[in-house]
Amino acid sequence: MNPAQHRLPESEIADLLRQLPEWSIEEGKLARYWTFSDFSKAMEFVHRVAQLAEQVGHHPDIDIRYNRVKLALVSHDAGGITQRDADMARQLDSPGLMS
Repeated sequence: MNPAQHRLPESEIADLLRQLPEWSIEEGKLARYWTFSDFSKAMEFVHRVAQLAEQVGHHPDIDIRYNRVKLALVSHDAGGITQRDADMARQLDSPGLMS
C-alpha cells in the first residue's frame, strides 16, 4: 500500500486540525461546511469540487442542503483518514476554489 494510503495517527490528525481550523472530525471523517448565498452558488462550488476530485482521483462525500454544503473525506480502503485525505482537505481549503 502506498504510504499516502496508511491511516494517520491521532497526533497527526490533531496537528492537521490545528492547521485547518474550519475542519473537524465527524463520524471518523474529516468534515467541513460551506454556506453560500443561494442554491445556485452552492451547486457552482460543488461543480468545482467535482472537477478537482476527478483531477486528483479522490472524491469527498458531498451533502447539499439548499445553500449549505458539507464535504467529508475518508479513505475507506485504509479504514480511516490518510495523508491523501489531508492533502485533499488542504486543496479544498484553497481560496481559489471559492471564486
